[in-house]
Amino acid sequence: MTNDIILAGVGGQGILTIAAIVGRAAMERGLNVKQSEVHGMAQRGGAVVAHLRLSTETIYSDLIAEGAADVVLGIEPMEALRQAPCLGPRGVLLANTEPIRNIPDYPDAEALVRRLRTLPRSVVLDAGAMAKEAGSSRAMNMVMLGALSPYLGVGEEDLRGTIVRAFAAKGDEVVQTNLRAFAAGKAAATRTW
Repeated sequence: MTNDIILAGVGGQGILTIAAIVGRAAMERGLNVKQSEVHGMAQRGGAVVAHLRLSTETIYSDLIAEGAADVVLGIEPMEALRQAPCLGPRGVLLANTEPIRNIPDYPDAEALVRRLRTLPRSVVLDAGAMAKEAGSSRAMNMVMLGALSPYLGVGEEDLRGTIVRAFAAKGDEVVQTNLRAFAAGKAAATRTW
């Protein structure tokens, strides 16, 4: 089993948190994990892309070739569209609809979302609204992790346990909010197919 995942967004959206949770859960499951990340010009607002490779076999490179990703997860719609060419022929695109207008000539957000929805095997969610409903807009990345979970080959309980450990120091309410957000994202992605 090999699963190549590209995570894309902008700084401050929780891309690296998703990568860390998936990586820890996969290692606990006994999988080999390689991760590479590229940070944009600023801590918040610059593009962030992480390549995450999971496999039962030895992984020799931490980078995923264009046209080879099993999943592209875009927490920001323009960044999702930028990474779409990385998808393999059977790859799945998971995208959030909420834009981060961090450049002066940001494209029309509705047009971006329409374009994302035309791609084959795409799941496009309003993760921000789902996170608010779960208890906090800050849990938007956990909604997207939930949407990603059916495509990982890592057990849901492994992911949930890693989420609990990742947020335990912030208190039970934060943990529960993140678990609700995760469940909402998983349910939305599962209904799509």
